[in-house]
Amino acid sequence: MGLNDPQWGKNKGDSGPPDLDEVLRNVNKKINNIFGSKEGKGGGGSGGREPRQHSRGSIILILGLLLVVWVASGFYIVNEGHRGVVLRFGAYVNTTPAGLRWHLPYPIEKVEIVNVSQVRTVEIGYRNNVRSKVLRESLMLTDDENIIDIQFAVQYILNNPENFLFNNRDPDDAVLQAAETAIRQIIGKSKMDYVLYEGREQVASAATVLMQEILDRYKIGIAISRVTMQNAQPPEQVQAAFDDAVKAGQDRERQKNEGQAYANDVIPRARGDAARLIEESQGYKARVIASAEGDASRFEQILQEYSKAPGVTRERLYLDMMQQVLSSTSKIMIDQQSGSNLLYLPLDKLIGASGSTSTSSPAKNMQPSMVPDTMSDNSVRSRESFRGREREMR
Repeated sequence: MGLNDPQWGKNKGDSGPPDLDEVLRNVNKKINNIFGSKEGKGGGGSGGREPRQHSRGSIILILGLLLVVWVASGFYIVNEGHRGVVLRFGAYVNTTPAGLRWHLPYPIEKVEIVNVSQVRTVEIGYRNNVRSKVLRESLMLTDDENIIDIQFAVQYILNNPENFLFNNRDPDDAVLQAAETAIRQIIGKSKMDYVLYEGREQVASAATVLMQEILDRYKIGIAISRVTMQNAQPPEQVQAAFDDAVKAGQDRERQKNEGQAYANDVIPRARGDAARLIEESQGYKARVIASAEGDASRFEQILQEYSKAPGVTRERLYLDMMQQVLSSTSKIMIDQQSGSNLLYLPLDKLIGASGSTSTSSPAKNMQPSMVPDTMSDNSVRSRESFRGREREMR
């Protein structure tokens, strides 16, 4: 059956829907009974006043209940970490802290609950994952005319609920634009290697300060808590060439370090050798000078003694020279006029030498130790005999 059917809504047995016209008549009858209809006024005497008084009491009760409900609707609860901003006809009145509060019910006043403890995050250069890049935001130009692909996240909280509600329309978009502006300014004044390697923390700190200055200038009630750099790399189109350049730079630094290590090893040793040679030359110089001065002084002393006794000095010089020459020779000089040559053999030394060596070959063991002593004693005896002959000749 369609809605346009005139028989729709009428009772057709127990299973059909109620009659719509009858329902409307019952509602109208109840309203007339409450507010007092003309039918009630037609009754005479006290029978007409009782329904009227009953209707007025019901109206007052209903109005009282409505007033209580309306006043009770002004109570509200502000949770911890939230602030309630009270508006009266759309104008700011005050800000209420956490707890049970009350304001004039709607439509006079209303309350906007603002969460000031929640940490909100805005992503720049990517969405949800660093692989899902937004190149329009991530590609930036550096001071040395290179392009880098950078993604970072900004975390912020609300520090002024009033400014947050009235001075911005889309807080996330405002933070995104301020963050992009700040980071582009900093990247544009920095070198590519500085941003990619050693300057990440410095770039993030500088971006935090500059971003906060921009947001404070617009007075939108947002405080930047942290800027985190998620990724910074060259664009994918030039990644291979950039890797080659990085490897070449690393090889250059390695060769520099090797050369510096070699220089640090060779130069100190060369300086040490030079210092040693200088010290040796200084020592040789001092030794030669001292020896020459000693020889000159000794010659002067000999000259003075020679001038006093030339013969004695000449003989003394001759004997010293002969002693020095004959002490290094293996020849033995024996005076033929001395008689028996056995007197010149050092028998005591030969016996002592034979007792200290092995008994198996006494001749062989005795011969090496005998020659120097015999040679020295014979040389002494030769000098004494030579002196005797010179005295006889004089």
